[in-house]
Amino acid sequence: MLTPWNFIAGWLAVVLGMMTGAAIGLGFHRADYGGGYDSWRRRLARLGHISFFGLGLLNIAFALSLDVLVDGPPAASRCLWIDVASVGWIVSLVTMPTVCFLSAWRPVFRHAFFVPVLAALTGAVVFLAQEVASWISV
Repeated sequence: MLTPWNFIAGWLAVVLGMMTGAAIGLGFHRADYGGGYDSWRRRLARLGHISFFGLGLLNIAFALSLDVLVDGPPAASRCLWIDVASVGWIVSLVTMPTVCFLSAWRPVFRHAFFVPVLAALTGAVVFLAQEVASWISV
């Protein structure tokens, strides 16, 4: 199963969130930094920074949820779906801050937001569906 990677990636994202926050925070005292408080550029940079924390914590929660919900090693068919959900969460974690920062740089990249959104949706829906299916079959 890939869930240890979700745990590690989640904590790495928290650290990256702190580092990017420190980096972009160096200029936040200036009103005109990044085009001003309400500018597209500054808003997307803030969103990229905070998405490290949000999706990092969701990856950690996913990994810990499996420890709580799965009794013993999962069946092979269930393992496949857990891996699909795991990959979805990791893809969303990597692509959301990337798309945010790229969109802050060049607004045309905003068209790629469907990638992290679909990846996170895949992670959540597949995980929930698998858990509900396992409760029904018990």
